[in-house]
Amino acid sequence: MPKRSRSGSRDGSGSESSSSSSSSSSSSSSSSGSSKGVQNSSRRKGADSPPRDKRNSGETRARGGENDKARKSEKENRKANSDDERDDGKRDATGASKSNDNGREDAANQEKGRMPSLMERSKTLPAGRAGGAYIPPFRLKQMLKESEVDKSSPDYQRMTWESLKKSINGLINKVTKANISAIIGEVFHENLVRGRGLYARSVMKAQLASPSFAPVYAALTAVINTKLPENGETVLKRVIVQFRRSYKRNDKPVCTAMVRFIAHLINQQVAHEILGLQILALLLEKPTDDSVELAVSFVKESGAAMLQLSPQGLHAIMERFRSVLHEGTIDKRVQYMIEGLFAVRKTNFAEFPALDPDLDLVEADDQITHEVSLDDELDPEPSLDIFHVDADFVKHEEAWATLRREMLGDEEEAGEGDDEAGDEGDEEEADDDEEPGKTQEIQDQTETDLVNLRRTIYLTMQSSMQADEAAHKLLKLQTKPEQEREMMRMIIECGMQERTYMKYYGVLAERFCKIKKEYGEMFDELFAQYYATVHRLETNKLRNVAKIFAHLLHSDSIPWTCIEYIRLNEEETTSSSRIFIKILFQEISEFLGLPKLKERLEDPYMAQTFEGVLPRDNPRNTRFAINFFTSIGLGGITEGLREHLRNMPKMIMAQQPPSDSDSSSSSSSSSEAAWVRGTPRRPPSATASRPSSRTRLRPHAPPPAPCSPPPSPPPRGMRSPFSSLSE
Repeated sequence: MPKRSRSGSRDGSGSESSSSSSSSSSSSSSSSGSSKGVQNSSRRKGADSPPRDKRNSGETRARGGENDKARKSEKENRKANSDDERDDGKRDATGASKSNDNGREDAANQEKGRMPSLMERSKTLPAGRAGGAYIPPFRLKQMLKESEVDKSSPDYQRMTWESLKKSINGLINKVTKANISAIIGEVFHENLVRGRGLYARSVMKAQLASPSFAPVYAALTAVINTKLPENGETVLKRVIVQFRRSYKRNDKPVCTAMVRFIAHLINQQVAHEILGLQILALLLEKPTDDSVELAVSFVKESGAAMLQLSPQGLHAIMERFRSVLHEGTIDKRVQYMIEGLFAVRKTNFAEFPALDPDLDLVEADDQITHEVSLDDELDPEPSLDIFHVDADFVKHEEAWATLRREMLGDEEEAGEGDDEAGDEGDEEEADDDEEPGKTQEIQDQTETDLVNLRRTIYLTMQSSMQADEAAHKLLKLQTKPEQEREMMRMIIECGMQERTYMKYYGVLAERFCKIKKEYGEMFDELFAQYYATVHRLETNKLRNVAKIFAHLLHSDSIPWTCIEYIRLNEEETTSSSRIFIKILFQEISEFLGLPKLKERLEDPYMAQTFEGVLPRDNPRNTRFAINFFTSIGLGGITEGLREHLRNMPKMIMAQQPPSDSDSSSSSSSSSEAAWVRGTPRRPPSATASRPSSRTRLRPHAPPPAPCSPPPSPPPRGMRSPFSSLSE
């Protein structure tokens, strides 16, 4: 034992000397740490610790072992570093040789007069993680323009395939309800025949990520289905297969998304309604909380369409919901959902319309419906998602270009890879074809100038204290000739908007009429327009308009010939027009006085103009005019009409040709019809028994002389319709 301790001490001292001579700090720290660990472990043994010489021998052995490990690790590190240096040298030499080889190839291509191909250039680029060479899109387009690429080569086909996949994914990801019309045009510019599987995959992936956009994706698919039915059928098959797979796996999120997508495809009539009834029957065959919840959401989404397409089938489904509700085997929450569904059904799905107005893009006659059943053996055609080399690639691309022009209706459509220089050259040629000095006239369809003019006129009138000031400011606006009519209209409309009539607007209109004769003619035309549309005005506006024109008439600002637009009879007037005539003549009578107004209306020179207001063509119209003016307090102007109505039998008798006394009753009846032409024919007994409405005119008729002889009786067997007035 003592020998072993001494040998151990010698070994330990030797190891210490060797470690002190070396400059490695890691080895010394590890050895000291290990020795401390040994010492601590020896101390933890307690009172039964061995003698001191044995402890020293154990410590020296531990140090020796640690130093040996440090030496071995140092040798291994040196060896690894030397190997790395040799590998780096080899790589540099290989890279240099490859670069030299590429340089030789480029030099050889230049000597041959041929540019290096796309793949040859891509070899010089660093490789990506997938092993291929990444080329930025802008650089790729530039290389395609610079080099002549063989379009039938597999490399070019793969490149166009990747570009088609990115384009379809980008368009579907950014489609919304607002921009769907623009996106549809861009989608049809892509090769949807070649990318049929890519489109179906992108739509299903986007719909699964955003189920709320299912109506938008269904509308996009419906539009594509009208032109390319194979694409719509592929989408429908894959959706059904995905639904069956998720239903078997109890994958509720995927199943909910697919059910919603199928519902909107039924709304767009891409899928037949039988498919929806089959799905509902499957979900309600063995009702659970999740299956009933899916069925309720499906009926809410497609119930409006199924109510029109298959009302009996929907009724059977609702009865099945009723039985499930009565069974009470499902959760209370789902029962409340069924009750809510019945409430929605009672309103005929008013809250859940089949199609949004913004997404109703396809006519019913143009849509193609695919009768695909839930139990059919469907082939989702997964190979369409994988790139395949096409031997007739160029021919198929030309066929798609022709089909695209037929669908979009473009006679001349530029390709995607047209040069910008060519476009600029076409623009320059178009500019050269235009005649020099010819300017294009721009028409403002937004009527911005008209709105600004109306605002200026309104503010000018509101900021003026008197009508003369407003007229002076409006004349300084220097309006165009076609805008003067709008200025006259604004004067009337501003006066119309006031709560009560303001003389300010009448005086302003009077000033314009007296400044220029053309302004008076404009107001004359406006009188005809407002009288024709007076039934559209409120009572307050109607009153203000009538008073403005009454001011223009009594001040002789516009000619009285405008009254010829008025036809005062029961057939050609309405309640609004009669109110307008009443206010018009009452206002004129207030300013002119009744005698002067009567004198104006009885002017023989203007008799033809006032024929509509004071009709003498028909006794019925004459009585209507007399009653109207009498009721509004202007019975004095109807004296001429009363005299005409009183003398009408005598005039008819004078115009009647002489007839024999023995003439038949048929001739007398025909003469009676000639007398009272236009009046309703009544039997003599009814005329005698019914009191006449003309008795209201008696207070205004002159009383008969006490000794005046009675009027001449009518012919035998007849009673005069004017007897009440003549009496």
